[in-house]
Amino acid sequence: MIARIITELGPWVWWVAGFVLLAAEVVVPGVFLVWIGLAALITGLASLLLWESAWWSWHVQLVIFALLAIAVTLAGRRLLSASDKGSDEPLLNQRTASLVGRTAVLEQPIREGRGRIRLDDTIWSVEGPDLPAGSRVRVAGAHGGQLRVEAQ
Repeated sequence: MIARIITELGPWVWWVAGFVLLAAEVVVPGVFLVWIGLAALITGLASLLLWESAWWSWHVQLVIFALLAIAVTLAGRRLLSASDKGSDEPLLNQRTASLVGRTAVLEQPIREGRGRIRLDDTIWSVEGPDLPAGSRVRVAGAHGGQLRVEAQ
């Protein structure tokens, strides 16, 4: 079936596949079909130039396409990661990590390693050494929604 499609459409099968993959990138989230689509377009360009060659069979075209898809994907990932700059707000979506270093007063005493503090408008569960309510503590770390505190 693949041989028949490639034979009937000729070198244009790769152009059609490439543009279909690029169009599908609009619908599918992520940036991965772009690279595969570009590999198909490059294979299509090679097919236009080499179509009359005896060795340019559909087997060779599929191997070339697969190798190009891998190479273009790796190059694209490297290109995108090189242009990825760090955020000016690295803790924006990491609320508990952004609380490390802040001080607070215990709302509830820490008993058996567990207690509660109020920071801003939120009451947080904390773990740390046993301390009475009203003690000042400093947030030393965070794991998930749990804060680790130490006496100040």
